[in-house]
Amino acid sequence: FYSNQAIVAVIHEVLQNHHFPTAIIQLLPAGREYVADFLAAKEYVDILIPRGSKRLIDFVRENAKIPTIETGAGVCHTYVDKDADIIMAARIVENAKISRPSVCNCLDTIVVHADVAEKLLTEIQAEFAAKKIGIWADTKAHAILKQKNYPVLHLASAEDFGREFLSLNCSIKVVDSYEAAVEHINYHSSTHSEAIVTNNLARAQRFQNEVDAACVFVNTSTRFADGEIFGLGAEIGISTQKLHARGPFALEKLVTEKWLIHSDGQVR
Repeated sequence: FYSNQAIVAVIHEVLQNHHFPTAIIQLLPAGREYVADFLAAKEYVDILIPRGSKRLIDFVRENAKIPTIETGAGVCHTYVDKDADIIMAARIVENAKISRPSVCNCLDTIVVHADVAEKLLTEIQAEFAAKKIGIWADTKAHAILKQKNYPVLHLASAEDFGREFLSLNCSIKVVDSYEAAVEHINYHSSTHSEAIVTNNLARAQRFQNEVDAACVFVNTSTRFADGEIFGLGAEIGISTQKLHARGPFALEKLVTEKWLIHSDGQVR
């Protein structure tokens, strides 16, 4: 709140120095009790961009009478394919989960092919245990990790898939095929960011074509889903809508058009 006050004060000073009315930039009240009023302010607000919890996003979706851009929850998956480089996969998964667990591009669910599940879980268990990562594992992953005495282990329920953890916790799903992985991801995804780790180029291309998300990565951490990283400048949000802005967006996506038409009396 105080940062916003300081920024607006600087902008007002610049506007005043260049003889523009300071009222063109206004800092509106920050209280939650005003949200409903903003959502109904059809004559005054062109677009509203909510940033916050799923509860806030749902409230906006249900009550908005003005255009909005949803910067929705990030339920992010990384699929480790049977043709993955396991050392690389472990590094990617660890970065996506551990580097900053409270943000929307953080990994929530590891989906791993059954052929390489034990290799991957063996590779990541020490780093995950050191960081006290809580794991909600399906029956196959649970059996592997229990045998290895993983310290913070839970048997996953259906509700643990499609769950945004925003903490040092994640879920693990073992699948028997690429198709099962895509089916699981498309069912549970919030369409924010999804990744595949594989050395099979054809399968990587299929994944990027078949998975419905704003950002689809190959052999890359989902933590790269960020407007500044994409070279867009100061990020305003990451939209999980398909229109008009999708994925990380900056000021360019908020520019509107104005059509100016001249003629010598033409009629239609």
